[in-house]
Amino acid sequence: GYNASAFMRIKIAEHLRYLPMGYFNSNSIGEISSITTNTMEVLGDVAARVVMLTMQGILETSMIILILFLFDWRIGLIAAAGVLIFFGVNSVMQNAGKKASEQKVVCDTELVNQIMEYLQGISEVKSYNLLGKQAKRLNDANEACERINIKMELLFVPYHFLQSVVTKITGAVIVACSAYFYINGTMSAVYAIGMTISAFMLYSSLECAGNYSSLLHVVSVCVDKANAILALDTMDIDGKEIQPGNYDIRLSDISFSYDKRKIIDDVSLSIPQKTTTAIVGPSGGGKSTLCNLIARFWDVDSGEVTLGGVNVKDYSMNSLMRNFSFVFQSVYLFADTIENNIKFGRQDASHEEVVEAAKKACCHDFISKLPDGYDTVIGEGGATLSGGEKQRISIARAIMKDAPIVVLDEATANVDPENEKDLMDAVDALTKEKTIIMIAHRLKTVRHADQIVVVDKGRIV
Repeated sequence: GYNASAFMRIKIAEHLRYLPMGYFNSNSIGEISSITTNTMEVLGDVAARVVMLTMQGILETSMIILILFLFDWRIGLIAAAGVLIFFGVNSVMQNAGKKASEQKVVCDTELVNQIMEYLQGISEVKSYNLLGKQAKRLNDANEACERINIKMELLFVPYHFLQSVVTKITGAVIVACSAYFYINGTMSAVYAIGMTISAFMLYSSLECAGNYSSLLHVVSVCVDKANAILALDTMDIDGKEIQPGNYDIRLSDISFSYDKRKIIDDVSLSIPQKTTTAIVGPSGGGKSTLCNLIARFWDVDSGEVTLGGVNVKDYSMNSLMRNFSFVFQSVYLFADTIENNIKFGRQDASHEEVVEAAKKACCHDFISKLPDGYDTVIGEGGATLSGGEKQRISIARAIMKDAPIVVLDEATANVDPENEKDLMDAVDALTKEKTIIMIAHRLKTVRHADQIVVVDKGRIV
């Protein structure tokens, strides 16, 4: 069970790598978190026991009835009749619990959603004094989970009671009949004692099968939810390992829509290798989407994007990603050492190479002043560092990868004046002799670009 859930977590993680970025939003993140925690916990712990003990009960019951038939067909018929009535009650219980099982899994998912939303937005909740409102949503989700779990328990109690009554009556009838057959002389004393012992064994086996089978629908729903993620359509990832002859990028009449809303509308653009292209324009105009399409975070609806004259869809995802480094406005760092965060760009890098990349990114000095230097563990998302420090570590990571194409998505937008010079020096070190695509709002960050493209309402205007 534990191996199966661990394998499924890895399988889901691998599958998520190839989903379009549009899939990932606040709702899907909560659902994924619930499936990889609650759902996999159920599969790893509960499901293994439920399946094992239910099957054990069914197999033992079948074996006992078979042996009873071999020794005395009359007792065998009594036992078989009792088992059929038992499983009739069990079948009704299974149908009754189906809806409650689905509600339980939905409630678990919603609870994780509310917890994540509350934690991720805690600063806004506090600053706008929304504590009562947000806490109410979280409490409501929590109480809904409490209610559905209690409802499930109370729902199954009468059926468990009926099952227990059936097994006890069946056992009592077997004992009574065995005594009667012995008194009448149609059954030996040894057989009568054997039948009496079998009645108690049958009762124990049926109880085991019946009690745990009530959770089979919960297990089934959990499996369905995990499979639902694996059934999501990925982008076509069966490309070839391609090494481009050059790093010219060309967009030919591309269009892209998300949720039936056209984001990019018939755009053509040429980006020669080792040049800098700045993409500017109003918020919501399609700048970031354009970069995402170039790097194939999404697939275009029509037209084509080529790298080195080859359609990006013809590359395997790994061989395509080797050509790109990204520095985003919102930097994500992992809860790990600074060195490992920088090495994320190249896992096999030595400490000396990490230091060299950090120096180029102008972050060696502040890293050296930290208590454990490069071995300092930073909080999840880089919570223990300032915005400028996170940004420079992100640039060091990109320098370490040393990809020929660098995408800068408003990388300097939120940097304080004290860090701006260091950050610009770091960007210069990163972008030397590269093909640069930068999204920016401030003129001074794009004035040295080879071409400036203004994007508005999904078009180059």
